[in-house]
Amino acid sequence: MKIGPRMLVSGLLAAACAVSAQAATPDVATRVKALNDLLAEQWQHGLENQPEFATILGDLRYNDRWSDASLAHSQAEYAKTQDFLKRFQAIDTTGFPDEDKLNQQLMVRQLQDALKAHELKIDEMPLDQMNGVHLALAGFVSSIPFDNAKEYDDYLARLKAVPRLMDQVVELARQGEKDGMMPPKYLLEKVVTQIDSIAKPAGMDSVFAEPLKHFPKSVPAAEQKRLHDAILAAIDQDVRPAYRKLGEFVAKDYAPHGRSEPGVWQLPNGDAIYRFDVEQMTTTRETPERIHELGLAEVKRIEGEMTAIAKAQGYADLASFRAALKNDPRTHAKSREDILDRYRGYIAGMQPELPKLFGLLPKTKVQVVPVEAFREKEAAAAEYHQGTPDGSRPGQIFVNTGDFANRSVLTIESTAYHEGIPGHHMQISIAQTLPKLPPFRQQAGYTAYVEGWALYAERLGKDIGFYKDPLSDYGRLSDELLRADRLVLDTGVHYKHWTRQQMVDFFHAHSSEDEPDVQAETDRYVTWPGQALAYKMGQLKILELRERAKKALGEQFDIRAFHDEILGGGALPLDVLEARTDAWIAAVKAGKVPAHPKAG
Repeated sequence: MKIGPRMLVSGLLAAACAVSAQAATPDVATRVKALNDLLAEQWQHGLENQPEFATILGDLRYNDRWSDASLAHSQAEYAKTQDFLKRFQAIDTTGFPDEDKLNQQLMVRQLQDALKAHELKIDEMPLDQMNGVHLALAGFVSSIPFDNAKEYDDYLARLKAVPRLMDQVVELARQGEKDGMMPPKYLLEKVVTQIDSIAKPAGMDSVFAEPLKHFPKSVPAAEQKRLHDAILAAIDQDVRPAYRKLGEFVAKDYAPHGRSEPGVWQLPNGDAIYRFDVEQMTTTRETPERIHELGLAEVKRIEGEMTAIAKAQGYADLASFRAALKNDPRTHAKSREDILDRYRGYIAGMQPELPKLFGLLPKTKVQVVPVEAFREKEAAAAEYHQGTPDGSRPGQIFVNTGDFANRSVLTIESTAYHEGIPGHHMQISIAQTLPKLPPFRQQAGYTAYVEGWALYAERLGKDIGFYKDPLSDYGRLSDELLRADRLVLDTGVHYKHWTRQQMVDFFHAHSSEDEPDVQAETDRYVTWPGQALAYKMGQLKILELRERAKKALGEQFDIRAFHDEILGGGALPLDVLEARTDAWIAAVKAGKVPAHPKAG
């Protein structure tokens, strides 16, 4: 081919552009390092701005302070988040290994979500009966280390800073009131009762005095006396007055202006807020309408399985079986300790069975402890609090032992697997120690994945032969039914404008929940839009992926390898988990990765 002048010039221009692009795009290793440096910078910024989270992780550099809840700080953080987003988006990920590319994508997504939440003013409702600051501070005490005098002094500094934090929360709540961002009035009235119950006990009776009952031997007697007196003084002179002041604000100035309807649709921009909440909590693009219909279908399926058990037990239908169980003393706890013992027994029984299901196993221990008295009335039946990555503080399952005579024991087995192993404790303790992930992924908390896994874990017990008692299997189905109910109830109140009474009526018709749980659960869905959707949506996706892998791999399918793949990337959005699983299936089929897990 003859090369003319025009083609020659064109070729020279192309070559020049290529050289220019090469100069503008550093080599892959340099760009990956830039990403990792920026991830480390953003992580450190997060720890400094969330001292409580740092303490939970065992990073005690900020152990003497609280997060800044002021409006000014909120605006500053919004600007900082915008800056981080621009810097992460500016990184060219061309040629990156898949995991590094995913790290950048997940961080961009996380920062964009944080900006959207602030723009929707969701952070302007800081007080509620589930997660308000009054509960957060009191509940946080059990996560603080008290191994030496310095850690007690850090705690003392935190106690003295409670009044300032409460004032910041009031400032934020007042701004929310101006913007029409108000929780329901009836729930704010419950907050007043909670605040009073925490503020009332004085001295050693206060929940904040708990660390004074367990001084370690490493703290000398003279130091114990000094710290004991100083902490009691701070409780009675700083903490309790700050709580009383907050309670007075909520009772007189805030609760009277609470919204009249339970659904967030009543808020300014309420429909957009709910769409955002649904997307955040499910990490899907499913519509509230579709989720509502899915919930109704799941309720029907699960009640069919429960009816089969009822008839096998000699009852005409599910309703009569439910009624009989409610009045059967054998199905209710005999004492607070009885409930705790049952949880501990089921977890101990599951432990030796784990190698049948997993190659990856948790290294951190888990403890079962009772929910603190001040939050028994509003707390769920059980909840998991993560331990430190190094195992110095074990994971904890907080179990509600209040009103024990009215609490059914039928769902304890499934809940023990959900909160402990192979549920939350296993997934979170493994994620925290995955060696190749940056910290923000080790500690990721995508609700649909985290709660979806825990609900999936309940069924794993049945897969390996547990729930031998038909009543215990009925309890497992009751727990699964609750999660299906949530799809209906959450979308019902926030999308279909249901009243609270409609929610309670549906609960009574389609659940085996005890009355205290019916009331607390209903209020939970009202105050925490979208969160209740995560469980079933996540579980259904993991079950779908398992069936897909079984079908595609045939005899190559190994349940342990599948579980290790699901757990091995830490918590992920469901769409990312699906792509990861599909890639794993393809790699196993192509012989690029082993079909069986490594011993571990």
